[in-house]
Amino acid sequence: MKPLLPLTLALLLTACGEGEPLTPPDARLPDGSRYRGELVDGLLQGPGRLDYNNGTWFEGQFKDGQPEGRGEWHGPNGLVYVGDFRAGLFHGQGHLSYGSGTTYEGGFAHNQFEGEGTLRQGGATYRGQFHNDKYHGFGNLEWPDGSNHQGRFDAGQPDGEGVRTDEAGNRFSGRFRRGQLEGQGSYQGEDGSHYIGDFKNGLFDGKGRFTSADGDVWSGPFKEGGLVGQGEFIGADGSHYDGHFRHWRYQGEGKLSLADGGRYQGHFNDGLYSGSGSLTLADGKREAGIWQDGTRIRDEQGKALPNPLEIGLLAQGKLLDQALDALPASTSAVELYSLSLAGDGRQSVFLREADYVSKLLAERFGAHGQVTLVNHRDHMADRPLATRETLSRAIQAIARRSGPEDLVFIYLTSHGSPQHELALELPGLQLGHLPAQELADLLVPLKDRYKVLVISACYSGGFIPPLKDEKTLIMTAARSDRVSFGCSEENDFTYFGRALFADALSETDDLERAFGIARKKVAEREQADDFEASEPQIWAPKAVTAHWRVLRERQAEQALTAQSAQGADKTARSH
Repeated sequence: MKPLLPLTLALLLTACGEGEPLTPPDARLPDGSRYRGELVDGLLQGPGRLDYNNGTWFEGQFKDGQPEGRGEWHGPNGLVYVGDFRAGLFHGQGHLSYGSGTTYEGGFAHNQFEGEGTLRQGGATYRGQFHNDKYHGFGNLEWPDGSNHQGRFDAGQPDGEGVRTDEAGNRFSGRFRRGQLEGQGSYQGEDGSHYIGDFKNGLFDGKGRFTSADGDVWSGPFKEGGLVGQGEFIGADGSHYDGHFRHWRYQGEGKLSLADGGRYQGHFNDGLYSGSGSLTLADGKREAGIWQDGTRIRDEQGKALPNPLEIGLLAQGKLLDQALDALPASTSAVELYSLSLAGDGRQSVFLREADYVSKLLAERFGAHGQVTLVNHRDHMADRPLATRETLSRAIQAIARRSGPEDLVFIYLTSHGSPQHELALELPGLQLGHLPAQELADLLVPLKDRYKVLVISACYSGGFIPPLKDEKTLIMTAARSDRVSFGCSEENDFTYFGRALFADALSETDDLERAFGIARKKVAEREQADDFEASEPQIWAPKAVTAHWRVLRERQAEQALTAQSAQGADKTARSH
């Protein structure tokens, strides 16, 4: 928390000033200053005006040669004071403005802010008590970003009881010391989360209890903002953990009761079963031994168990071949082929979203052939992986099976980097990420196909320049320099995925209109959550939108023909 800069006042500094009256002065002072007003026994008395050689001037009341009472003083660099004077100094109530735009209105004593006042500087505003030019006493300080602090100040810093609200709307309450919350206090998150306990340097530190917006509760000792040491977790889903933590995660020895009735007791590492432990499933089955990254690798006798990752790798070639062999060849009609990819296997949202899109394209848009590539810890042995090589082979297979009259819909969902790379991740494997230019190279076999390419990832707008052509319509979840939202384990969709596929395409099958609806919905949700706008992007060649309309019209004609045939068949059977 940075206070406003202290303002030290000084009279009679070098300045250019304003023009003085044309009337001759009533007196000249030894320094050459000109005075217009009454003189009593050689001293300036009563109302008058004094102009200095450097351009500074004062107009108001004088007493015994000094400004006294109400007056107006114009100093260097646009400095203007209107208010009370005593013995030539700002003293009493007044208004001071600087050429820079800074203003102060309130009490003064001996040229310094003193008592109640309001200071506006650099977009920040302080209303409250001052002493010796600094915030001192009770006050309210507001910053340009919307954050503020209300409470006690000392020597320019929040010090004492107060409430701090940051730019996101989170509130910190308690006793502050040199601008930071220290000791007992509370936190109220904008999302509904809250914490009660000890603080140090504005962070959770000491004994405390944190409750998330979803109702999950962590309690125990905190250190530098994270739960560390022996603590407790009570999940909103009914799960319960009692044991050791490090940075909010289960770490060390602990007991975990699962929401489904299962129980684990043993060692954890980074939130996963790791080391010696015993898992009792909800059906009573018990699995004990040595665990690694959540997987049991040795039984109770120390015998090595088959590694699911290795078993899954053995199956991958067959799984990919089956998926590609299942692609049907193109017919004489305009067909739709789809390719969906869930890139990051560390979170389930991408798998759920890719599967939803594949199902939607099949059921609503009549996809003729489909391939889905996914990375997920639970599907190593039954789903083809999402890698650069599997993606390349899937693209080549679609190019072979489809015809030039067909349309290919490609959906990629994952994390994205500022360098415009799509994350390809699976715990236990080291996969190479997918840069935008490499994706463009992989798509070369489909250069003669009409394509709709949708990328839901942070910074995905950066994929458009190397990928765009007159046969490729591209939608992205964000600008090239913005993040997108919704990438969490428990979600069914990212923000953009839900807005486009679950919402917009249920209202219309016009791609450009659907994108406009989705962009608006995403913006509304981000604004409600106080997130920086992701600003989804689109590249929409007329040739692709026209071919999409042809596809939908042919599908509609086929549906009507099928209905007519069914009706005729029923009529024939009834006779």
